[in-house]
Amino acid sequence: MFVRWSKNPYRKLILAALTAGIFSAGCGQHYVLFHPAGPVGRQELHLMELAAIAMGIVIAIVFALFVYVVIRFRDTPGNTAPYRPDWNNHKLLEVLWWIGPAVLLTIIAIPTVSTIYRLDHLPKAKDPVVIDVTSLTWKWLFEYPGQKVATVNYLEIPTGEPVLFKMTADSPMNTLWIPQLGGMEYTMPNRVLPLWLQADKPGTYWGASGNYSGTGFEKMFFTVKAVSPSQFKQWTARVHATASPMTMADYQKLLKHDTMGQAFFGSYPTDTFPNEATGFTLTGGGMYMVMHGQHGSLSYSPMATTQR
Repeated sequence: MFVRWSKNPYRKLILAALTAGIFSAGCGQHYVLFHPAGPVGRQELHLMELAAIAMGIVIAIVFALFVYVVIRFRDTPGNTAPYRPDWNNHKLLEVLWWIGPAVLLTIIAIPTVSTIYRLDHLPKAKDPVVIDVTSLTWKWLFEYPGQKVATVNYLEIPTGEPVLFKMTADSPMNTLWIPQLGGMEYTMPNRVLPLWLQADKPGTYWGASGNYSGTGFEKMFFTVKAVSPSQFKQWTARVHATASPMTMADYQKLLKHDTMGQAFFGSYPTDTFPNEATGFTLTGGGMYMVMHGQHGSLSYSPMATTQR
């Protein structure tokens, strides 16, 4: 019976739609992209929802017209639909199928541009926690210039405070991605690009490489732990007091092409990260910038090549 039922073309279409609905409805906690934990992730999810609604409207209209045409003009005895192979144009329809998509694109574009511009600026009156990020071959190095500690494949950040990531690479170009906190940003050799994210609630979040450059890069995962500001201060003080310092020999070991677990350093050499940031800014006031001080105060300079 099921075989006979499934041979019906319309029922096949219904079955395919139900299957797609079942799979798309499984957006549980494992689908971290749909469960943002910070303001950046939430705003980006709203944009995706808006785009999905607009695409859903287009799909619904197209399928409704498809069903109408199939039923109205099907070649069956008794169908009274006129057969007109010679026709010119229909001004109203031509206006509609130009204006309709333009309206939908405008509805998507206005909040998208507004959100992108808003996210290109650090929140006002908030001093960010600055973290220098270096993507290495199959591992991530995080250095805290304000707290003088460093970690490998592990991030600890305070909740309710913006975190400014200054990112570069000492390996092939990569992409830092913490899905629940926000979108991706590239890391490139001899460039320092900024990204700000924020966690609103304590928790452990998943981070990964979003740009595979060959074997091993798919293993570049890291853990992000968001804790209260007081716990964050306690953690950085404990790491600074108890963990071994990073030497240049340690850094050279990190450059090797291998994977490793988490590591913690109570201090690190100052020349393991470029002093000049030579990428787009998060202030909107200039194209390139130099970062000064542990609190991220900014001044501007032309683009320059940085060397380790």
